[in-house]
Amino acid sequence: MQYQIGKPGRIVVVRFGDGEDVLVGIAQICSNEEIRAASFNIVGGMKGGRFVVGPEGEEMPPIPVWRQLQESHEAVGFGTVFWEEGRPKVHFHGVYGKRDSVKSGCMREGSESFLVLEVVITEILDVSIVRELDADSKMVLMKMSTADSKPTR
Repeated sequence: MQYQIGKPGRIVVVRFGDGEDVLVGIAQICSNEEIRAASFNIVGGMKGGRFVVGPEGEEMPPIPVWRQLQESHEAVGFGTVFWEEGRPKVHFHGVYGKRDSVKSGCMREGSESFLVLEVVITEILDVSIVRELDADSKMVLMKMSTADSKPTR
């Protein structure tokens, strides 16, 4: 385990209207505002997107199991933003419910809002974190600068 101590910076409150791409919008805001590290929460409606519900097995690299959100759902979730190769990379896990059906997973593509979706982005200052391709998993993962990280005992 590694960790760094940061502090909150700017807080951005976002309202997505019907049919907007949430992940693209969050990345665009972070790019426009030069937010290099952030966490965010969402609450509202989503009606589209492709998300991963886990790997098929425990082997490396993992083989993702994909699901599709194809109609309006209540949504709540948490994510982070760190930069990869000069651009913000969003990592978001959410829960999507409709009637008695609940789905959860890592939203990856086509995250389409329904009616209104609220997002609160909190900038994280004083950390040295990026996303880089991991050779074993073949996934883009969070990487902390070792010079700035605190070792655990």
